[in-house]
Amino acid sequence: MSDLPNCPECNSEYTYENGTLFVCPECAHEWSRAGSGEAEAERVWRDANGNVLQDGDTVTVIKDLKVRGASSVLKGGTKVKNIRLVEGDHDIDCKIDGFGAMQLKSEFVKKG
Repeated sequence: MSDLPNCPECNSEYTYENGTLFVCPECAHEWSRAGSGEAEAERVWRDANGNVLQDGDTVTVIKDLKVRGASSVLKGGTKVKNIRLVEGDHDIDCKIDGFGAMQLKSEFVKKG
């Protein structure tokens, strides 16, 4: 009996290996070895100093940032409370007093 995992899409037992991928011949789904059976590594967000960020943290903007669509800049030293971490280029969702809802890059903030 094969020790290959069943297809995560259709649960077919007829999967096979193709290089670094598993392939299902029934539904044509392909997936990597890293995602099969092992706990996938969770993404870790870090601030400009390398500290790990979590949802709900308070961060401080480390430099003046131009805000697209606004006539003013977001000043360095601005505290941002209760951040939410998301996938993408701008990986912090937040609300800033005077600016409203916006997204920031984690490389321009420090924890605390």
